[in-house]
Amino acid sequence: MGKSVIITIDGPSGVGKTTVAKKLAKILNFGYIDTGAMYRTLALAVKRDSISLNNNNALAQLAHDLPSRVKFKNDIVYLDNEDVTENIRTEEIGIMASLVSQRLEVRNALWKWQRALAINKVIFEGRDMGTVVFPNAFIKFYLTAEATVRAERRLKQLRQMGGNPDPGEIYEKILQRDKQDTIRSLAPLKPASDAITIDTTCIGVNKVVDKMLDYIFSKNAGG
Repeated sequence: MGKSVIITIDGPSGVGKTTVAKKLAKILNFGYIDTGAMYRTLALAVKRDSISLNNNNALAQLAHDLPSRVKFKNDIVYLDNEDVTENIRTEEIGIMASLVSQRLEVRNALWKWQRALAINKVIFEGRDMGTVVFPNAFIKFYLTAEATVRAERRLKQLRQMGGNPDPGEIYEKILQRDKQDTIRSLAPLKPASDAITIDTTCIGVNKVVDKMLDYIFSKNAGG
């Protein structure tokens, strides 16, 4: 692999993108960017700044200013110098992030931010990394899994954070988020035409990473 290499990992919530991306980045000694955290942090800022989801100008300005208000350090997300790592992982913020991301002005601002971070060797995790932001990435992955399994994983995550979520509600929100992300006209969630799809329903993180490494090194060996 050359000096500048971009790997993208896309997919819906609950497929294991974050865990897989972090592990892969550590093995390859790559940088790692969680673009979903960017949209979630934006959604939290929208809520805290009391901005209406119908106010396109205010949303666009907030998205433009976000890089100056947000810092990522050692898996911790800071908004205005406050640790909001857990705050951005609620179901409410996830749904709001999906709604906010449907605005072209918002996406343009965050796409610009993401592309500015594409320096040297980086793994970008998100929903439109391979289809829109980095169409010429070195290699693209798309992770998928059955909705019931993704809901179970989300339940486990929320319980580890100290929550007591309702299983049925979590499952419905998974489906709601899927629908919002896949039917939107702007950068809908879907695998890139040249993406490698991996179903994580029945396999663990290590197996997924092993599969990715096989594809990566095979592609690298082939030039």
